[in-house]
Order: sequence, then C-alpha cells, then structure tokens
Amino acid sequence: MKKIILILVLIAFGMNLAANLAFCAETDYRQIYLDLPVPTFSYMHGIDPGQYYDVKDTTYTPYPLFRLTSTLYFKSVKIPPGYYELTPVAYKGDPYVLFKEIGVVKYIIPVYDKQFVPENFYETHVPQPRLTTYQKLNKGLMTFIGNHVKSAQRKPATQCYLEVNDLDNKFISIIVYYGPYKYYLLLRTVQM
Repeated sequence: MKKIILILVLIAFGMNLAANLAFCAETDYRQIYLDLPVPTFSYMHGIDPGQYYDVKDTTYTPYPLFRLTSTLYFKSVKIPPGYYELTPVAYKGDPYVLFKEIGVVKYIIPVYDKQFVPENFYETHVPQPRLTTYQKLNKGLMTFIGNHVKSAQRKPATQCYLEVNDLDNKFISIIVYYGPYKYYLLLRTVQM
C-alpha cells in the first residue's frame, strides 16, 4: 500500500512540475509588446550626456555595434537598415536602449526585462584575440609598466555582447549584454 501511495504522489508531483514548465515556457510576446510604451522623451541635439563618461577612458566605443540589414519596427518607430551603437540608459528609473549612429541618438526603445549577466558569461562567449609574438611582448611590457607606474594604469573596457533571436509572429528579440546587466528588447519585422 505504501508503494502505491508513493507512486501516486510522484505521478502527481511530476504532472504538476510538467504543467509549471509548460506555463513558464510560453511567453506572450504580443502582450509584452503592446504593454511597452513609446518613449516620449528625447535628447537635445541627439547627444547622450552620459556618453562622455563611458568613452573617456577608451580609444573606441565600448557599446556593442549592431548591423541591421532590414527594417525593424517598434510601434510607430521605424528603424531603417544601418549600423547602430546600442547604448543602455536609464530614464526616470526605467531602462531604455538608444540606437545611435555616429554617436547621435536616432531611436529610443524601451527594455521589457533587465537581468544580471551570469558569472563567467563573457569568458565563455566572447572570443579572446590571437596575438602575435610581438603583440604578446608589447602587452607584457605595458602590463609591467602599468603595475609599477600609477599614471600608466589602464582601466579595462566594459565587456559587451549582443544576441538576436527570431521569435514567433514576426517578433525579434535583441538581448544587449553590457557590463553586469543584460537588456531585453522586443521589435517586429512588420508594423503592427
């Protein structure tokens, strides 16, 4: 009798677990898309005031570069093909991603989810550059000088990564990994 009760409990637990997993797997992207507001703010002359602080210690832009080959839509916003720097910002506590061309803000898209990047994500997903012998020697020399001369120390660049997924019903999910956070965007390939 105890074996039968144990088997029934395990079957009930398994059915409950399967129902919970099926519920979590189904995300209503259409409802998330409809709930996101179209941003009503803009930047004066299209200049992001926080950009100076992000790029002052680097020789190139630390933001991920996104090459768009076809038009994407976010409600009334039409994003034509081109190269865009995706810059995560916060406005009144809400996260947004700026689409910039040559440092000028062109489009502002709201973020529907913001999460922490898993530990060791960048080490496993971002490839390390292959250095020649001369480059290795130069890097070692610069590291030695940086360790012994305070004014020559370099700050590491902000780590970033970009992921684009094609979803059901002509939705596109863009995940921007920037520093310790990842930002989820939801766009469409056709206007709704």
